[in-house]
Amino acid sequence: MEAGASAAGHREITFSVKFLGRVQVVRPDGLTVLDEAAKSLQTPDQYSSEKASKRTKVHLTMSLNGINILENKTKYLLYTCPLPNVSFCAVLPSSPEVFGFVAKHQSADIFHCYLFRSRKFSHVLVTVIGDAFAASREQANLNNGQDLIVEGLRYENRKLKKENLALKKRLAGPPSALVYLDSDMEGNELSLDI
Repeated sequence: MEAGASAAGHREITFSVKFLGRVQVVRPDGLTVLDEAAKSLQTPDQYSSEKASKRTKVHLTMSLNGINILENKTKYLLYTCPLPNVSFCAVLPSSPEVFGFVAKHQSADIFHCYLFRSRKFSHVLVTVIGDAFAASREQANLNNGQDLIVEGLRYENRKLKKENLALKKRLAGPPSALVYLDSDMEGNELSLDI
């Protein structure tokens, strides 16, 4: 069975696929990038250790956190790509069993294309990666929205603390200051019942 899900407390799905290799690319998206990367993998390059000399079987694990590529037998982590770094994913039109994705390197300003072969699941995997990316983006947007709400509440809280401090100072002052108090520091009218 080529597909399976892990029940380790978080949602992830794992597929066994052939890893064709990883190639540095100049653009972050487009079918031409995938096609050029596939052609690059077919030409031997003595200087690049990134090109898989032998098509190795790997476990491609996807979750909302990212995409992990693990060696089949040892489960050694070969590559990890956080989903926000993935910029493009597609099936190669000239070879429907080949698919890949482009991701920005985590610490450098470069992009890599990761290519795989799956006789049965290439279209499914592209859909799963796309869905995981969309869900990750939606989760990030929700978190950003919550962060904005929290920041708005913190700002409102600071403003109210300043206003409260100003009122305490006025209360501690002479009693005549209370009678003439009809607006706060921002010009908002206040009413006091004495």
